[in-house]
Amino acid sequence: MVYDTIGASPVAWAGKPYPAVRDVAERDGSTVVVPIGSLEQHGHHLPTSTDTILADAVATTAAERAADAMPVLVTPPIWTGHSPHHTPFGGTASLDGDDLLALLESVAETVLREGFDGLLLLNGHGGNGALVSSATSTIGAVHRAAEVLGVTYFDLGAERIGEIRDSDRGGAGHAGEVETSMLAHLRPDLVDLDAAEGTPWESPYDRSRDDLSHPGPLSAYADFDAYSETGAVGTPELATAEKGERFFEVFVDEVGDVLERLHAQASE
Repeated sequence: MVYDTIGASPVAWAGKPYPAVRDVAERDGSTVVVPIGSLEQHGHHLPTSTDTILADAVATTAAERAADAMPVLVTPPIWTGHSPHHTPFGGTASLDGDDLLALLESVAETVLREGFDGLLLLNGHGGNGALVSSATSTIGAVHRAAEVLGVTYFDLGAERIGEIRDSDRGGAGHAGEVETSMLAHLRPDLVDLDAAEGTPWESPYDRSRDDLSHPGPLSAYADFDAYSETGAVGTPELATAEKGERFFEVFVDEVGDVLERLHAQASE
């Protein structure tokens, strides 16, 4: 399934006239999902829009499956994020952290003004994670009547992802086995598996993130050219579209569970 047409999904905010948006917003427990991605290098084999495509696809599919049980809409994705660590390779458009935080707060302000009871900021880029968490707090403090959540989708379902992947820890990093497999499933036209070449994720700090599915408590800054010659961190050589479909289903299920719980809280 290809998610490249604005407004095509029945849960797409962008495909509805404003009375239809307000009709959804006014229903009990109504929820809006804002996917957040990036525009940055993803090695020699993946498009610069990888994080945006994946966040949008996970959000849209999860919302479509939840739509019979809850009123939910998905906005168009925020297509760039906080990516200064990727700029040495080029192909990257990055926002300053304060600018991304202000953008998320402004979007939330106007979205919640429509009357939605719940808001989910669904992030697909590691560099946005701390800012999405901060935005969740600042938005929630202003809109206390709304249920406000923020999550990075690939932080979910680590155990299930571990049962599918073939790479060792460090192989599912930036443009690694997981992201490459999911793009090969969703958008094979944008993937060049013959050019897939990465370096397994290794950090000098044993408490920092060393895999998409293994976040750590320690934050450390480094430009990505310190990790990899191609910009890909992990083992994209192990990627397949078949595994990508299974990875994708795990993340959709996990986000669907978040939406279900959010709807229950927002309906109270």
